[in-house]
Amino acid sequence: MKLSRKEKNSYWMPYTDNEWFKKKPKLLDSANGMYYKTNSGKKILDAVAGLWCVNAGHCREKIVKAVQDQVQKMDYGLSFQMGHKASFEFAEKLTSILPKTIDSVFFTNSGSEAVDTALKIALAYFHCQGKGEKKKLIGRARGYHGSGFGGTSVGGIVANRNQFSNLLNGVIHLPHTHIPEKNSFSWGQPKYGKEKAEALIDIINFHGSENIAAVIVEPVAGSTGVLVPPIGYLEKLREICTKNNILLIFDEVITGFGRVGDSFASERFKVIPDMITMAKGITNATVPMGAVGVNARIYEMLIKNKKEKIELFHGYTYSGHPLACAAGLATLEVYQEEKLFERAKGLEKYFGNKAHSLSKLNMVKDIRNIGLVAGIELEARDKKNKTLGRDIFEECFKNGVMVRFTGNTIALSPPLIINKKQIDLVFDVLSHSIKRCF
Repeated sequence: MKLSRKEKNSYWMPYTDNEWFKKKPKLLDSANGMYYKTNSGKKILDAVAGLWCVNAGHCREKIVKAVQDQVQKMDYGLSFQMGHKASFEFAEKLTSILPKTIDSVFFTNSGSEAVDTALKIALAYFHCQGKGEKKKLIGRARGYHGSGFGGTSVGGIVANRNQFSNLLNGVIHLPHTHIPEKNSFSWGQPKYGKEKAEALIDIINFHGSENIAAVIVEPVAGSTGVLVPPIGYLEKLREICTKNNILLIFDEVITGFGRVGDSFASERFKVIPDMITMAKGITNATVPMGAVGVNARIYEMLIKNKKEKIELFHGYTYSGHPLACAAGLATLEVYQEEKLFERAKGLEKYFGNKAHSLSKLNMVKDIRNIGLVAGIELEARDKKNKTLGRDIFEECFKNGVMVRFTGNTIALSPPLIINKKQIDLVFDVLSHSIKRCF
């Protein structure tokens, strides 16, 4: 079935070259397990978990059934001055896989909303203490924190910012951690770059810790091409933030729910932030949902020192939506019953070795990996042709594998149910496609 001209023109697709797509649309029709099926019936191995989000594989029976049962019981339940049991039950289950000090959850509908919520909580936390001057926010170059005004402001991907001239004031950016001349082809955490965290000291010395509310970083920067934190880097950020009474926020929208081999990257790297943003794998992408995990002292400070009857003037119509909570509860059960986080850790070596096997191709510039995520950065093909990543994506898709591209970097983040045979297929097709496109 083809799209009509009117259908094509009616939908403005996000983060898409709409003109390119609509010349030759790729339409997905169904999904199951590791595979999509196109509207022409072609099976496509999903090597990116949809959009980093379908961690348990597609259309899992337990999750589908939970949503079906919930919609028949209650389709919507508001969260303003009322509630429903599933939202409290799910919040409690979530805290059981979060760091011990993070024991409250604020529900949102996406990762973008989760980031904006975390930033607002940080500001509110200091405001209720009479420290309203602590309002500057610190992001990082090459960071991605969603599409809200807050997330775009602290984000550091230029293309995501340059159309919008009126972003938040009072935002400062740390330098990124990518040092290709020292760390190219690192397996796991790079050796060099811990000192990059010390740029935060310079920012504090210039702006004053009394004026800075929070630092937000992705433990592993995903959208910019998979940048793994150097050894000791996150620990140093934690140390500096603690010393200067600055909140540390980890954006774990991508790294959460087993992607790096533990429940969250904070567990993998043994660094506990003050807040964690999450989304994507929280419901296995079955129903849109996000959340902010909050340190107990932040929650208690706002509760005890509130100036109004409502301690946080913030929320969403669909916060803690019953269908999302039902999907989330079932998703956590699937993760636990099938030990998918442990499975990801067990496959990390095999997946990483296959990724690094591409280093023999002379057009491969760098390879970065951790857990079940890898970034394959390629040399520019020529100065005039800037569609390399897209061309490789097209070639892979034609050969039955779906990858992601950002510039000249191919990103891989398959569902955690992937097996070794499927890993072999992914890298065989990718290798073939790279060669074809050069």
